[in-house]
Amino acid sequence: MSFEIKIPAVGESITSGLLSVWHKNDGAAVAAGDALFTLETDKVSTEITAEKAGVLKITAAAGSEVKIGEVVGSIEEGAATTAPPPKAAAKTKDKPVAAKEAAAVSAPAPVAAIEPPAAPSISDAVAAANTALSTLSENTAPVAEGRSTRKKLSPLRRKIAQQLVMAQHTAAILTTFNECDMSAVMSLRTSQQDAFTKEHGVKLGFMSFFIKATVSALKACPAINGRMDGEDFVQNHYYDIGVAVGTERGLVVPVVRAADQKSFADIERDLAAYAVKAREGKIKIEDLQGGVFTLSNGGIYGSLLSTPILNPPQSGILGMHKIQERPIAEKGQVVIRPMMYLALSYDHRVVDGKEAVTFLIRVKECIENPVRLMLDL
Repeated sequence: MSFEIKIPAVGESITSGLLSVWHKNDGAAVAAGDALFTLETDKVSTEITAEKAGVLKITAAAGSEVKIGEVVGSIEEGAATTAPPPKAAAKTKDKPVAAKEAAAVSAPAPVAAIEPPAAPSISDAVAAANTALSTLSENTAPVAEGRSTRKKLSPLRRKIAQQLVMAQHTAAILTTFNECDMSAVMSLRTSQQDAFTKEHGVKLGFMSFFIKATVSALKACPAINGRMDGEDFVQNHYYDIGVAVGTERGLVVPVVRAADQKSFADIERDLAAYAVKAREGKIKIEDLQGGVFTLSNGGIYGSLLSTPILNPPQSGILGMHKIQERPIAEKGQVVIRPMMYLALSYDHRVVDGKEAVTFLIRVKECIENPVRLMLDL
């Protein structure tokens, strides 16, 4: 008996994807639950598994654009046969590169733990995604064309480009800045790290402090926790915070749900769980949907200052940056402190300058006096 392998529905509004790699060879024996291939869409990369045991027959080559419901192979009941590795889809004949290069669209600064944690972290997600790149087919690899190269954009990268251009065209984006002294948070982490890790099984990172500080600031400035919908303003009364993660294949923003109701340990566990999902190729579209605000950290790569781009349809995004020792004035004296620049980009259609400044000051106060976060002040 033959069982068809069809491209499954992986989310609303998704009609096609890229069959980036087969994990089994044509003619190989597979068991139920074995990974067959990876499907890349404009939102996530999903590993598709076998529903039945048998012998794999491949009909769609790696690198093919496939539609939801399309048959890409079959599983035949019977003994396995030996066959060579599957061939990538034939390259299409590319047109010469125009003299004028297309402008590159930059994604928001990626977010990751400022300091690599011992327990699984979002940094692990980046490493896992980068490792997966080595399996991409020839179809998506750069092709040399004299003095330049041409590379086909992945569905995810194409979607990112569309979203960023849309954000620039539809929102009145403005950025305001401040800075915060990281001394108190760094001291607290150092003194409590061992006890925290022993008690909760995860390391206390900087990100949980900024997520909790963001929730406090959103409560103080409700307009930032909302969005435009046509001619209406939609006010959110929940606090699902997105944490942007940059990889070579694109930007993903997993969401920490109900961050206002979670402890520091709960938040760190959520981040660790997303790291595991990314490493195993199991991040789902539901993990990326519904965020009301985004945190983006270029500091992991050494960025000192940037202007992050909104993540539509959200009205605000907080950019975090490199912690750098700088001289500052404190009680009439010049002292050296570990400082971080903060950047809030916001939709000026719904957020006034006063609210943006108030938001950043609240974040600054929470980070410089983390005890208030512990006491929910």
